[in-house]
Amino acid sequence: MDELKDLFYAGLGAALTAKERMEKELEELKEKGKGGKEEFKQKYEEAKTKAKAFEDEFDKKLKEKVKKVLSEIGVATKEDLEELKKLIEEKK
Repeated sequence: MDELKDLFYAGLGAALTAKERMEKELEELKEKGKGGKEEFKQKYEEAKTKAKAFEDEFDKKLKEKVKKVLSEIGVATKEDLEELKKLIEEKK
Protein backbone atom coordinates (compact mmCIF):
# COMPACT_ATOMS: atom_id res chain seq x y z
CA MET A 1 0.00 0.00 0.00
CA ASP A 2 2.92 2.35 0.59
CA GLU A 3 3.83 1.93 -3.08
CA LEU A 4 0.41 3.26 -4.06
CA LYS A 5 0.76 6.27 -1.78
CA ASP A 6 4.26 6.95 -3.08
CA LEU A 7 3.05 6.73 -6.68
CA PHE A 8 0.10 8.99 -5.95
CA TYR A 9 2.23 11.63 -4.24
CA ALA A 10 4.89 11.47 -6.95
CA GLY A 11 2.23 11.96 -9.61
CA LEU A 12 0.60 14.78 -7.71
CA GLY A 13 3.95 16.49 -7.20
CA ALA A 14 4.83 16.18 -10.87
CA ALA A 15 1.45 17.54 -11.92
CA LEU A 16 1.73 20.54 -9.61
CA THR A 17 5.28 21.24 -10.75
CA ALA A 18 4.24 21.09 -14.40
CA LYS A 19 1.29 23.38 -13.72
CA GLU A 20 3.47 25.91 -11.91
CA ARG A 21 6.07 25.89 -14.70
CA MET A 22 3.44 26.41 -17.37
CA GLU A 23 1.79 29.24 -15.44
CA LYS A 24 5.19 30.90 -14.97
CA GLU A 25 6.06 30.54 -18.66
CA LEU A 26 2.69 31.91 -19.77
CA GLU A 27 3.00 34.82 -17.34
CA GLU A 28 6.46 35.63 -18.72
CA LEU A 29 5.08 35.60 -22.27
CA LYS A 30 2.28 37.89 -21.20
CA GLU A 31 4.66 40.31 -19.49
CA LYS A 32 6.98 40.46 -22.48
CA GLY A 33 4.08 40.85 -24.86
CA LYS A 34 5.74 38.16 -26.89
CA GLY A 35 3.88 36.21 -29.52
CA GLY A 36 0.42 37.31 -28.66
CA LYS A 37 -2.65 35.11 -28.74
CA GLU A 38 -1.33 32.55 -31.20
CA GLU A 39 1.76 31.71 -29.15
CA PHE A 40 -0.31 31.65 -25.98
CA LYS A 41 -2.80 29.33 -27.66
CA GLN A 42 0.03 27.06 -28.87
CA LYS A 43 1.60 26.90 -25.38
CA TYR A 44 -1.80 26.16 -23.90
CA GLU A 45 -2.42 23.32 -26.36
CA GLU A 46 1.07 21.91 -25.67
CA ALA A 47 0.34 22.01 -21.95
CA LYS A 48 -2.97 20.21 -22.44
CA THR A 49 -1.29 17.52 -24.54
CA LYS A 50 1.46 17.00 -21.97
CA ALA A 51 -1.06 16.90 -19.15
CA LYS A 52 -3.15 14.28 -20.97
CA ALA A 53 -0.07 12.13 -21.64
CA PHE A 54 0.94 12.42 -17.99
CA GLU A 55 -2.57 11.52 -16.86
CA ASP A 56 -2.68 8.48 -19.15
CA GLU A 57 0.71 7.26 -17.94
CA PHE A 58 -0.23 7.88 -14.31
CA ASP A 59 -3.49 5.95 -14.73
CA LYS A 60 -1.64 3.05 -16.34
CA LYS A 61 0.92 2.86 -13.55
CA LEU A 62 -1.72 3.22 -10.86
CA LYS A 63 -3.76 0.35 -12.35
CA GLU A 64 -0.65 -1.82 -12.49
CA LYS A 65 0.15 -1.08 -8.84
CA VAL A 66 -3.42 -1.71 -7.71
CA LYS A 67 -3.51 -4.98 -9.63
CA LYS A 68 -0.19 -6.03 -8.03
CA VAL A 69 -1.39 -5.18 -4.52
CA LEU A 70 -4.70 -6.99 -5.02
CA SER A 71 -2.85 -10.02 -6.35
CA GLU A 72 -0.49 -10.00 -3.37
CA ILE A 73 -3.38 -10.02 -0.91
CA GLY A 74 -5.23 -12.70 -2.86
CA VAL A 75 -8.19 -10.84 -4.30
CA ALA A 76 -9.66 -12.59 -7.34
CA THR A 77 -9.47 -10.72 -10.64
CA LYS A 78 -12.24 -10.40 -13.20
CA GLU A 79 -10.37 -12.98 -15.29
CA ASP A 80 -10.24 -15.39 -12.33
CA LEU A 81 -13.99 -15.05 -11.84
CA GLU A 82 -14.69 -15.60 -15.55
CA GLU A 83 -12.56 -18.75 -15.50
CA LEU A 84 -14.45 -20.07 -12.47
CA LYS A 85 -17.75 -19.23 -14.15
CA LYS A 86 -16.71 -21.25 -17.23
CA LEU A 87 -15.70 -24.22 -15.07
CA ILE A 88 -19.03 -24.13 -13.27
CA GLU A 89 -20.92 -23.98 -16.56
CA GLU A 90 -18.94 -26.93 -17.90
CA LYS A 91 -19.79 -29.03 -14.82
CA LYS A 92 -23.54 -28.50 -15.26
